[in-house]
Amino acid sequence: MTHSFQQTASIFSVMTQMANQYGAINLAQGFPNFEVDPVLKNITSDWAQKEIHQYLPMAGYAPLLEKLAQLTQTSYGRKINPATDILITAGATQGIFTAIQALVQKDQQVIVLDPSYDCYPTPILLRNAEPVRVNLNDDFTPDWKAIAAATNSKTRMIIINNPHNPSGRIWSEDDFLELEKLLELYPNLIVLSDEVYEYITFEKPHISVHQRPKLYPRCVSVSSFGKSFHITGWKIGYLIAPEPLMNEIKKVHQFLVFSVNSLAQYAINDYLNQVKMADLGKFYQQKRDLFRELLQPTNFELLPCEGSYFQTVSYKKISEENDLEFTRRLVQDYGVAAIPLSPFYADNKQTGCIRFCFAKEENTLTEAAERLRKL
Repeated sequence: MTHSFQQTASIFSVMTQMANQYGAINLAQGFPNFEVDPVLKNITSDWAQKEIHQYLPMAGYAPLLEKLAQLTQTSYGRKINPATDILITAGATQGIFTAIQALVQKDQQVIVLDPSYDCYPTPILLRNAEPVRVNLNDDFTPDWKAIAAATNSKTRMIIINNPHNPSGRIWSEDDFLELEKLLELYPNLIVLSDEVYEYITFEKPHISVHQRPKLYPRCVSVSSFGKSFHITGWKIGYLIAPEPLMNEIKKVHQFLVFSVNSLAQYAINDYLNQVKMADLGKFYQQKRDLFRELLQPTNFELLPCEGSYFQTVSYKKISEENDLEFTRRLVQDYGVAAIPLSPFYADNKQTGCIRFCFAKEENTLTEAAERLRKL
């Protein structure tokens, strides 16, 4: 069986292009518009003057790998081997692509939970494997009955995203218990855990796969410096996986990227000595709280935002349009760009919801809210 895909412009590119075309405030694409920490800029500037511009080892700069092993133990209590279990990647998307290419074989199946980020299906299809799209519940929590019904002996991988983009929901203890039951039933099943917003959580921290010993032998986690340190243009992240899985991933990585840029690795290694990861959630919670407060007078219904820098809202009280029509009109008539949720679903499900990014300066959020209040 051959699986094919059509390459179309992502909804993020489309909405950003529309925002530029109409001079709209871009709360669509998930990138911060505020200054990067001057401490990181100064560290980078200092390293740029030194002779550190040649290839680093394929897996990454050894001191940075050590630092990430320490960070994983501090954050989650999991001890990992920095020499075998960590790989620096050219962004989280490359890490996801590489893991799928390495671990999924022709005609196998991969469960993707919709609404899902658009970089998941393509690498599956490029392996001549099948993405099996399973919708989350209407409140964006996992539908375990549907997931169980979709899993069989051909299922090689399940991709989970926690904290979740686009909804901002985080998984519960019960969700992980259900996942562990699923792995017990299917010995060939592995987990790809997209945790790029792991340090951007609010009232309660998210539960990581690194806190679930039953998942360790069969799990690849994905992390992002771009998201954590709001340096999305650096395109740098990392994977953590047990050595047998990581060895397969490295076989692909060495011919896809070989090694990730040296300057970023040196700079981030030093920066990790000076930044408190626990403070990142507080920083974004202030923005989330401000944005939610600003939207209170509007007719949008604010859905829970437990993590990430996205606020999902229902516009059902405002319009009966489908979400593509509504977001286009939002840009053209009100000058605010948002992301419709239907492109995150294989079946283009209409939820009556859209996603705003609040990783913006306060004046940007205030101006956007003023425009949205006119709806």
